[in-house]
Amino acid sequence: MAGRINPDDIATVKSRSSIEDVVREHVTLRPAGPGSLKGLCPFHDEKTPSFNIRPAVGAWHCFGCGEGGDVISFIQKVDHLTFTEAVERLAQRLGMELRYEDGGSRPREEGLGRRSRLLEAHRVAEEYYTERLLSDQGARLARDFLRARDFNSTHVRRFGIGFAPRGGEDLVGHLRGKGFTDEELTIGGLAGRGSRGLYDRFRGRLVWPIRDITGSTIGFGARRIFDDDRIEAKYLNTSETPIYKKSTVLYGLDLAKKRISQDRQAVVVEGYTDVMACHLAGVETAVATCGTAFGAEHIKLLRRIMRDEADLAPAKVIFTFDGDAAGQKAAMRAFADDEKWTSQSFVAVEKSGKDPCELRQAGGDPAVQALIEDAVPMFEFAVRTTIKRFDLGTAEGRVQASRAVAPIVASIRDRSLRPEYTREVAGLLGIEVEQVGAEVARAGRLKVDADRPDGRPSPRSGESPNGRDGRSGGGWRPGESGGDEAVEPGPDEVAGLLPVPDQRDPVVLAERQLLQVLLQFPTVLRPGAVDLLTSSAFSAPAHRAVYDGIRIASGTDGRASLGSWVSAVTEAAPSAVAPLISELAVATLPTRMDATTGLPSSRYVEELFNRVRTVELTRRVADAMSEMRRLDHAAEPDPQRSRALAVELQELQRQLASIKEGMA
Repeated sequence: MAGRINPDDIATVKSRSSIEDVVREHVTLRPAGPGSLKGLCPFHDEKTPSFNIRPAVGAWHCFGCGEGGDVISFIQKVDHLTFTEAVERLAQRLGMELRYEDGGSRPREEGLGRRSRLLEAHRVAEEYYTERLLSDQGARLARDFLRARDFNSTHVRRFGIGFAPRGGEDLVGHLRGKGFTDEELTIGGLAGRGSRGLYDRFRGRLVWPIRDITGSTIGFGARRIFDDDRIEAKYLNTSETPIYKKSTVLYGLDLAKKRISQDRQAVVVEGYTDVMACHLAGVETAVATCGTAFGAEHIKLLRRIMRDEADLAPAKVIFTFDGDAAGQKAAMRAFADDEKWTSQSFVAVEKSGKDPCELRQAGGDPAVQALIEDAVPMFEFAVRTTIKRFDLGTAEGRVQASRAVAPIVASIRDRSLRPEYTREVAGLLGIEVEQVGAEVARAGRLKVDADRPDGRPSPRSGESPNGRDGRSGGGWRPGESGGDEAVEPGPDEVAGLLPVPDQRDPVVLAERQLLQVLLQFPTVLRPGAVDLLTSSAFSAPAHRAVYDGIRIASGTDGRASLGSWVSAVTEAAPSAVAPLISELAVATLPTRMDATTGLPSSRYVEELFNRVRTVELTRRVADAMSEMRRLDHAAEPDPQRSRALAVELQELQRQLASIKEGMA
């Protein structure tokens, strides 16, 4: 048995291997300052990139999970290799022959690690299958299958398609002749072991090579084409092996990864021929799962390549499903995972139910392109699919449909889209917008309660669906106990109810900056300004909690120093937002400070304040007008309440006009 790799060779492999090129096979990178690149970490799930490399140094480090090292350790961790296997794999990339401590260099078949040997066996098997497809008489039915779907020999070679002979031991004999052992064939899933010895895993089937992201073949998918095939399953896939794990592999990703990275778009289809049809039609971002449902590991894989990051413009993932019941069920499973994306997901379903392969046959490349271009948002598809289950010709059916679809609308991350979808659902159901809005608000509160560790309802879960806040997010809203005074729930009531504010929302971002100003420069606002805002002016629950603490602390003697002021706010606010207060108290404001005073400009502060206040006043106007419309349709008019609302509206509009005049 050969000894360890020569240390000088290890150093050479390390120095000659470009860490940037190696990492780019798994992660899409972008500049992160002089000499640095960053991307989403391949070793843990994250929404903002914390994985950094410095090519000049040859090092990588993730500030999220703490992992780091050099190019060898990266290959070890990402491909689950030993140190020796990682060095040997990098040496193969370089075309470099390694020396070992017992002298000389190992013969090639001994010098390869187990993983490399298995990959080589699959490469040889792919070549063998492809040659059989193109030349064997016994493969004529397989060739007819492809021709019927408008695939030719050029396409066969492009995608590496092949044919597994029916004999039963053809591949085994071929690979043995190439020097591979029986153990390697069985471990790699290319052969099975029976009472008479080894037999081919795939027999009499059309086969597609399944490749990893680097383009190495790690398994096969095989389709039934003969009626007398003893295995009735339409598709057989390689079983789990040391080099193949189906939950982390996407068919076609090796071909699609470059365009996915460039376009920041991925198209997820259902089958191998669908991937082929899309790529041939010009949709070169198409991939498919391999005998398993699209899941969390697939999402993480695509997110790294698409740069599905919170601080970038949204990427786009499009799912295509068959129009039948199974396709709709698959679409709803994908919708259940939608929150795992930062990007917006879409669904493309052809009206007649054709998949991309059938669509290309019927309408050519333009039909496939139009299918992808006409994709609708995942939420819209989920809403329409859910509504179809109910009889909208009856009052009961309409009510049941509104309750079923409300959780979908309430789960939309982008709050600005919720009112529009609420109106659309009302139109689809033929009921009042307010009725749907109430169900959406109720669904939002129920979701918050369900997410609580103790399962207890939130402090406001007994409130009417048309509460004064008017939001669908639900949960505890500090300072809104029926009056204007702040009421702090106990620690158990706060836990789990304050999601991280979404800074992609410009309104939420303005709120955050205003809170930074109030915490870092408590005297910069004009006297009495804080009293003009209520906590309901802040859309993010965590921001409302922080602002309640500021309002309470402003009535104390806590402003003697900046440290005592922040401490006073922290003490007054719920304990759940103490970390956020600490963060806001030190975070840098995105504006220049006055060179003399060290304070942000009064114009900057005034604009922040006015923006947050305008959002609050606009919402209150909408609430009042909505209530007036409901009163107009009420069975028993309430003139006194109508007059009070008219006066309130006039005052709110006066305040809005005053703000606009001051900003002009």
